[in-house]
Amino acid sequence: SKTPEREAYGVFLSIDNSDLSKLDKYGEVVIDAQYFTNEDIDKLHAEGHRVYSYLNVGAVENFRDYYTNNKSLFLGEYENWEEEQWIDVSDEGWQEFITETLAGKLSLKGVDGFFVDNCDVYYNFPNKKIFNGMTNILRVLMKYDKDVIINGGDYFVNAYYNKYGSVSDILTGINQESVFSAIDFDRKQLTKQTKKKREYFKKVLQLLWGY
Repeated sequence: SKTPEREAYGVFLSIDNSDLSKLDKYGEVVIDAQYFTNEDIDKLHAEGHRVYSYLNVGAVENFRDYYTNNKSLFLGEYENWEEEQWIDVSDEGWQEFITETLAGKLSLKGVDGFFVDNCDVYYNFPNKKIFNGMTNILRVLMKYDKDVIINGGDYFVNAYYNKYGSVSDILTGINQESVFSAIDFDRKQLTKQTKKKREYFKKVLQLLWGY
């Protein structure tokens, strides 16, 4: 039988391993692999998927089992995402937890890469300590020899590029949200992105990748 054509990729952060069929038509999938087993990842690979795991490095959600233990590192509430707190990525303990404990377990599960979220902590707390902390985290993640896809984080990525002239040592790709659409959090609906912001995001992508 023919293998069905699949859309490029899909992000599925709210599903568990109870119904993997939801991923069938997607070639590349982003899941929260902390809640999937090695066998689940093997099955997805066998079905022809490339699997990325969500990895929240700059904030922490209140449903994580490590939320309470890290309260001393909280920097402030994440606007429009009440269940999350920004976290101090300059803390060496947090860096080690993300890059060794979490990423190490995900790597052993066989994921193809990390879908890194909330590098925007540097936009909200733009100081040298946060910049260096984020840099350390990303550079260590790259040592796993897997894809490191940054979700957004344009402010940090631009700053890094301007300082070092390249981003090849901290990421292998960028997933840029809100290029053409925007979220109206008050009305809880998608709207059209403004021309100014759309052109800004396009310039970021052109600068880094020549798109």
